[in-house]
Amino acid sequence: MSRILTPQIGRRHIVRGLTALTTLSLLPGVRSAVAAPDLVVTPAQTEGPFYPTDWAGDVDNDLVRVTGEAARAQGQITHVLGRMLDSSGAPLPGAAVEIWQCDATGIYRHPRDTHWLRERDAGFQGRGRTRAGADGGYTFRTTKPVAYPGRTPHIHFKVHAPGAGRLTTQMYVAGEPRNAADGLLNAIRSAAQRESLIVRLEPADALEPGALRGTFDIVLDI
Repeated sequence: MSRILTPQIGRRHIVRGLTALTTLSLLPGVRSAVAAPDLVVTPAQTEGPFYPTDWAGDVDNDLVRVTGEAARAQGQITHVLGRMLDSSGAPLPGAAVEIWQCDATGIYRHPRDTHWLRERDAGFQGRGRTRAGADGGYTFRTTKPVAYPGRTPHIHFKVHAPGAGRLTTQMYVAGEPRNAADGLLNAIRSAAQRESLIVRLEPADALEPGALRGTFDIVLDI
């Protein structure tokens, strides 16, 4: 009986194949064929009642200083940075990123958020916009979010990636005791998705003395 010969794949052939596959994945416009590490899709959250009505004037990615105001914003300076990604881990360059949050006294820059006994911090920009770079990266210079009645500290995000859709979500601060009782945060059923919104803020003296730094990657479900 004749013997059926099975082709043997040597180590050299495997290495060559992997090299070719890696090279292909790095070509412009070609997605990686190698499975990316597991990414958690960023869950959507409510926009809330205080989405900015006024985007005129100073709306850059530095919320700590406002053009025309002598004083800097109250509160601890916090650098928030991250990347805009799709579910395979590919960057989304050019994606628009907006944030808004209350100031250090708990007041939003919004005509409906009024307080008789307190005044809004005029030195805090309140909202900002930027675009993701070629690597999907974005940065904001803001202040550490604070709590106000009914909510744990958070920062609102709204993103729009051309051809990839829109997402509104919120970023929370790790270690905040109010997180356990926040209705919106705990309405997220998936523990992994819930944890993906909670960011650890670390000392960032190398960036700016006394500042904090947190990394918040946003993954769109595409």
